[in-house]
Amino acid sequence: MSIGANTVLRGVALSVFLMLAACARDTVTLLPGADGGSSGTVAVLSEDGESIALINEPYQVGSVRGDAVSTRTASAEEVETNYGDLIRTLPAEPAIYVLYFEEGTTNLMQRSAPEMKKLLADVAERPGAEVQVTGHTDAVGKAADNDILSLQRAARVRDLLIGMGVPPGDVISVGRGERALLIETEDEVEEPRNRRVEVTVR
Repeated sequence: MSIGANTVLRGVALSVFLMLAACARDTVTLLPGADGGSSGTVAVLSEDGESIALINEPYQVGSVRGDAVSTRTASAEEVETNYGDLIRTLPAEPAIYVLYFEEGTTNLMQRSAPEMKKLLADVAERPGAEVQVTGHTDAVGKAADNDILSLQRAARVRDLLIGMGVPPGDVISVGRGERALLIETEDEVEEPRNRRVEVTVR
C-alpha cells in the first residue's frame, strides 16, 4: 500500500504502513477516534526497514526521511490548518444504534424512542447512507420461531425508517434469531437486552 507525502488516518485498527521515502519527507498523522481517544496504532517504518516508530495517540505524527523515523504530537489547530479541508471530505464513521423490544413482539419499548430520534437525525445528515437493520431475540422459545421474530423486528424498524423518508433501497434488514446474544444466557432465560435491533449507519 503506497502512502502519499502527507497522509491523515482516521479509525484505523492495528496496521503497518510502509513509508517509502527518497529525499522528501513522508508523514502520517493519526486523528482521534469517535470518542476523542486513540483510533488505533500505526507502525511507521523507514525505507530500509531498520527504523520503526509507533504512533497511537490523537494528532501524533510519524515522519520518515530516508532511513530516519521521527515522531511528534501536533496540535488540533495545526491539523485543522493543514488538513481541515481533506478531513471534511472523509466519510463519517459508521454509527450503531440499539433499539429494544417488548417480549415476544415487534413493539418497540418506550425507552428506545430517544435512540430512534438520534438514528433518524443521523440518517438525515448522511445522504445516500447505507443502513443495515439486524434483528435479535433472547433465548426464550424455539430457535426457528426466534429466527422469524428477529426478522420481523428488523422489518418493523426498516418500515419505520422508510416511513420517515429513508429510501427503501438504502435499508437492508436481516434477522439473527438468538444466535448473537448481547448478554449470554442459558436457553429459555429471559433477557430484555437481547430483545433488540441493531442499526448500523455507514
